[in-house]
Amino acid sequence: MSGRGARLAIGIGCRSGVQGPAAAALIERALAAARALPEASGFAAGAAVFTAVEKRAETGLVEAAARLGLALVFLPRNALEAVSDGAVTRSERVVQLFGVPSIAETAALAGAGPGARLIVPRMASDGITCAVAVADGRGR
Repeated sequence: MSGRGARLAIGIGCRSGVQGPAAAALIERALAAARALPEASGFAAGAAVFTAVEKRAETGLVEAAARLGLALVFLPRNALEAVSDGAVTRSERVVQLFGVPSIAETAALAGAGPGARLIVPRMASDGITCAVAVADGRGR
């Protein structure tokens, strides 16, 4: 599948009080993993970060996105729920708190849009999770 012209959608989740530098470092790791894939030559340079609207008070996420020059988009729970079948990781704690198996994976999938697929499943570090998705252009 070609990612030609597709933007990368980075999903991020975290525990309360996450530090901006730690979140930025994990985002950079996830982007590096995505761009190392064989089909990455077709990805557009742009990317954006997506998370649950419940994370809007997490200043560390805001700081990380700003530090990396990426837009940060807060998605409503129903947008995450709509793509939850595409998640490959399941956290019982996240299911109990948010009703989805993974904030990072569902935020990436919802952010990428119709036809999205995970290209970097959930990575975790320092209470932060990150995943990357891209839409394949074929719709759902």
